Amino acid sequence: MTIKYLYIIEQGKNNFSAYVPDLPGCAAAGKTKAETEKLIKEAIEFHIEGMILQGEKIPVPSTMKSGFFKFRSAVKSASKNKQLRKRAIA
Repeated sequence: MTIKYLYIIEQGKNNFSAYVPDLPGCAAAGKTKAETEKLIKEAIEFHIEGMILQGEKIPVPSTMKSGFFKFRSAVKSASKNKQLRKRAIA
């Protein structure tokens, strides 16, 4: 039986980090995206093995991959951004 867990990778200022929404506490971080992906896969395996050893139920994955939302800003300059913010506040 194969169970698939979704993991999320985020890019930080100096590294990448990953977590698994369906496995609270299961996370990893690395210098590169590839390293982080390798580490999160190892972390998932280790996390589930620990749950089994402690007699815990393995959660059924409920998180689904949904897609991306692309947003293209029509605002081209910082001064226009300031003007828009002033209008939004007023």
